Amino acid sequence: MTPEMRDRLSPFRDKAIAEGIPAEDIERWLTTARPCATLTRDGDGPLVGRFGGPLLLPADAPDPEHPYVATVDLAALPAGLTDLPLPRDGQLVFFAFPESDGYESKGSVVYVPAGTAVVERDKLAWDSFGWDENEEMLDEFPQGPLRATANVSLPFHHTVEQAHEPRFVSLPGHPRSEELVAVWESTRADIAPEGSLQIGGYADEEAVELDPVAVAVSRAVDAVAAGEWDGPVSADATDWVLLADWVAGLDVEGWESSTVHWVIQREDLAGRRFDRTFTSVFWNP
Repeated sequence: MTPEMRDRLSPFRDKAIAEGIPAEDIERWLTTARPCATLTRDGDGPLVGRFGGPLLLPADAPDPEHPYVATVDLAALPAGLTDLPLPRDGQLVFFAFPESDGYESKGSVVYVPAGTAVVERDKLAWDSFGWDENEEMLDEFPQGPLRATANVSLPFHHTVEQAHEPRFVSLPGHPRSEELVAVWESTRADIAPEGSLQIGGYADEEAVELDPVAVAVSRAVDAVAAGEWDGPVSADATDWVLLADWVAGLDVEGWESSTVHWVIQREDLAGRRFDRTFTSVFWNP
């Protein structure tokens, strides 16, 4: 953790101490902090992409199977905003359907290397049935430029699931994890305000006990077993990272509480195999 991140987390530390949480538990928790980039349509941060707009993809790329959400220009993303080994240029194009239904991936990510020729594509190509409600949903998707703010992220989850009793226990090494998460929830707005789109950091959603990344990994494993997604995949959540979160419920009317998590295996991220991104959705209609 950088000195800047530590200073920024001072209100969290002060509140945790006031709550009577032992200093050693607080300091151990603070070592889990991760840098992340919060992308919003307002603010004065650097312009790093946009929600919506024309869908531009390489001519030989297949039609996406989910709605187009946003494009992020990696060259415009300031270095050090996340701890992810992202390419230093090119674009990431995000797709997602903001409903949860089964274990199949509900979106995708396309990496367009710098200098690649692109053509405009039909944003409704994924909707083979031409349903009016799908077009109406797309009309609700956010539009406009995205600006980046450097932020810090702490875990929103406080339990892990194990194969034996008790099924749910505190995060390993953090016996006060539930109390610390409660402190983070009460101080986060003043430290790292939420935005619609987040790159890196920890996954969040409306109701969090388990890590949403771990839930996504479980769904990815089930999807591979059912032949709905191509392997290989690791069942160990530590082999995966959060690429991005989209709090769709902030932007899309009728999808309140919906949050999209794009997760990827660390080795696929290092190898720039963004087509191996799995998309999980939490939705509580």
